[in-house]
This record gives sequence, structure tokens and C-alpha cells, in this order.
Amino acid sequence: MLTTRFVTGAPNWLDLGTTDIDGAAAFYRGLFGWELRSAGSDSGGYGFFQLDGRTVAGGMQTPPEQGPPSWSVYFRSPDADATAEAAQRAGGAVLMAPDDVMDKGRLAFLRDSTGGVFGLWQPKRTRGVEVVGDPGSLCWIELYTLDVPAAAAFYHSILGLETSSMPFPGGVYTCVNPADGGEETVFGGIVPLADDPVERGAGAYWLPYFEVTDTDAVVARAEELGGTVRMPATTMEGVGRMAKLADPYGARFAVIRSEASPE
Repeated sequence: MLTTRFVTGAPNWLDLGTTDIDGAAAFYRGLFGWELRSAGSDSGGYGFFQLDGRTVAGGMQTPPEQGPPSWSVYFRSPDADATAEAAQRAGGAVLMAPDDVMDKGRLAFLRDSTGGVFGLWQPKRTRGVEVVGDPGSLCWIELYTLDVPAAAAFYHSILGLETSSMPFPGGVYTCVNPADGGEETVFGGIVPLADDPVERGAGAYWLPYFEVTDTDAVVARAEELGGTVRMPATTMEGVGRMAKLADPYGARFAVIRSEASPE
């Protein structure tokens, strides 16, 4: 499961880049109860989405030329420079070279060998988000890709991530966990684009899931707030009730009421 124990290769941060940060903040406030707090006058407009005083994500306004609004997932690296070099050797690309974010940590943006974009966060003073798994916070991530074996090999080579297979009605799901972590540390999955009718026309990307207490109510609220339902609420036995959404500016995310979710 996803935790804040942030070992190497585990997701430790996520943020939203959007063309309207005020509008996005209003949407997520209405949906999850988040409040956007400035990271400071020297942060370039970056802010922290907080839930009950704990940081669940970051966000900032980005110009259209930087691409469409989207959520970005970051993985913990003990050495962002070395990981970026390993990514290039493994067939990926460095989109933004590792750079210090004040005294908070070291950040980089990469593209994997199948086209999925992701971030690295080498923590210094900021270890990562302050809560995961609770309602209104990150609980799972999925990589949609055209080549599952190639993606699995790429992330294993640069971050040590391991994969395992979990059967489900109609197929097999590829789970991902940090090195030597086993089933208890699984934090996400890798899904073939061709097998998902919702994602089939998209390029490779990482999709964040947020835990909720009532999936159907959140879907209805998202529509009221101007969001889009990409996949209606659906129950998967042994997993939970989930839905795929997009905020009013197009950033994609998913919500789930996990079967073993907290009340």
C-alpha cells in the first residue's frame, strides 16, 4: 500500500499544472475540501493543496505552451542526477535536468522509454506529501502505456521497481512496488492502453487515484463543479468502486472508495 515512509522508488509527491490555478483550487476545494496555500513569495506562484492542515499535493499556474493541464507524479530518488543519467541509458529522456528547489529538495522531469512523463524528487527538508490513503488524498497510481514489459523494465532499471501479476476477471493486472517490498508495499499498476477503452486514444501517462468515502457522490459533485466524467462509477470486486474524472481544465485523475478504505 501507499505510505509516507517514502523508500527509494515510491511516489512521494504529486502536483497539478493548470492554466487557471484559482479555478482549479475552487474545483478541488468543492470536491475534496482542499485549501491552496502559497509556498512563499520566492516560490514562483507554487502552492500547496492542504486537507485539514496537511499537504496532499502541490499546484501552480502554467502557460499553455507548457502543455495541457495535468497531474504529475514524482518518485523518490536518493540521487536525482544519477537516476536521470540512468533514464537516458535506459531509453528515456530528461525533460528538465535535476535542479535544487531552494533547500526543500532536488527535482527533475523525465520521460520513460514508452512515453510516460514523470518527476523525480530527491528530498532534503521536504520529504514528500504529508498524507496518503486517507479520504481526499493520493492512494494509488497507474501508468497507461503501449508496452507494459518495456515500461516495467525501464522503471526497474532506474528506480529498482518490481512488478507482480494479479489475476482479475478478464485478464491480469501488473502491480508495482519498491525494491524488495513485496505485496504489502504495492502502490500502483501498469495498464496496457489498448485494453482500456477510456484511455485507448491517449498517450502514455501516470494517472493518480484519490481515496473517497462515496464514489457516486464525488462523481455527481465533480459534474456540478464543471468537471468531466471519463469513466462512470464502477465496482471491481476485491478492489472497490472507482471512477475516472477530469477537472474543468482537462487534468485527468481518478477516485476510488477502496474495499478496505478508512471511514
